[in-house]
Amino acid sequence: MPNARPPTDGTRTEPRTDSTASADADLTETGTTVVAVTATDSVVVMADRRASAGGRFVTSKDTRKVEGVHPTAAVALSGAVGSIQDYTRRLRSQADRYEIRRGDPPGVAAFATFAGNLLRDGPYRMVRPLLGGVDDEGPQVYDLDGGGAVMEAPYAAKGSGTQFALGVLEREFRPDLSTEAATNAAARAVESAIERDTASGNGVTVAEVTTSGVTIEARDDPAELYDSESHSPAGDGEVA
Repeated sequence: MPNARPPTDGTRTEPRTDSTASADADLTETGTTVVAVTATDSVVVMADRRASAGGRFVTSKDTRKVEGVHPTAAVALSGAVGSIQDYTRRLRSQADRYEIRRGDPPGVAAFATFAGNLLRDGPYRMVRPLLGGVDDEGPQVYDLDGGGAVMEAPYAAKGSGTQFALGVLEREFRPDLSTEAATNAAARAVESAIERDTASGNGVTVAEVTTSGVTIEARDDPAELYDSESHSPAGDGEVA
């Protein structure tokens, strides 16, 4: 992960010591590829759509692993499907409660800290999220882990296809990317992982996050997002 830096709000970053984590991972963790990329005024969050049992058996070809959890933030998640769904509900609930009490949604950095704390303190050992959001501080991407670490970076990748996706992102990323260019880079990164990682595949789900909100759509082929000749309105768009 490039230029990662810990937050300055005192978030703990010590590793998890639960002795059962590795055993649970062998039984329940699913493979995937998720990426997040910052652009000049937005964040692109993307994931493949395959769910599998340990990467050996495909259980679903249309799993949505990108979710809006905040008015201007989305998560991409790898890990156990049940834990992912519950974790997503908890994040949305926290954002809603904060906005009801304060009148405005939480800042993205504060929300990322909550998301990291929830991973550490809740039953979410099998969840590996990336959080991308935009607020008054600009576009932000956070890489979270089960120990509560919250690391900000201009781009990040997680899941079984990480090594393939990061190779592409390191080549494609630059600080002044447009939203279109960031989408192209993310799509090429996930596609690279799909070609080599048996636990990733079956198209992508992509979220475009701006100060106006979160728009999510699905594509059967990542190339539709960077090849102008094949780009068509085949995906189903929605605002989260």
